[in-house]
Amino acid sequence: MMATTHGLVGLAFAAGVAATTRDPAPVVLWTGLLGGVLPDLDLYWGHRKTLHFPVYYTATAALAGGLWTATAATGIETLSASTALLALAVLLGAAAVHSVMDAFGGGLELRPWEGTSDRAVYSHFHGRWLPPKRWIRYDGAPEDLGLAAVAAAPALLATTGVVRHAALLALCVSAGYVLVRKPMVRVTEWVVARTPDRVLGYVPERFVADLR
Repeated sequence: MMATTHGLVGLAFAAGVAATTRDPAPVVLWTGLLGGVLPDLDLYWGHRKTLHFPVYYTATAALAGGLWTATAATGIETLSASTALLALAVLLGAAAVHSVMDAFGGGLELRPWEGTSDRAVYSHFHGRWLPPKRWIRYDGAPEDLGLAAVAAAPALLATTGVVRHAALLALCVSAGYVLVRKPMVRVTEWVVARTPDRVLGYVPERFVADLR
């Protein structure tokens, strides 16, 4: 799925947590957005493996959430410290949602709409790749944009200012990416065919394996 979809889902997750805990601090919302995007920072270094932890993110998010609940109940922690702990739980929770969501999308191949890859996301806990379910056929598919729009709704309807503008921008970027997703592969094929092998050695294998 698109990084923007993940970011918007993380933001929606954070908005739900903020409403439930009655902690509307902006940092909670921003960490949800950040956590939703965080795993995709491994795009060029072992994508969907290096920073994707479907099990471990979930476990640590639950631990952080439990600590927040315990400290909030005792009233010992200061308000700022309590918010920081909640933000950490949201960050890890959004990253967990991202990692799990990738198993329901397409594979890692250059043209994921062809459905040839058996790798969706790596589970370090299980020590293997989880296969793609392809409920969202590929990143940039129309249904991916639909999910992004649904995820953006809470931010667009319930927030104001910078957070709302960020959600709207992410949704616009998503729409633009959907339009160029398949043509972008043809451009990539054209560039790779004209790029020296010594340069391609610095390009992640998943981008060039189908083109060599």
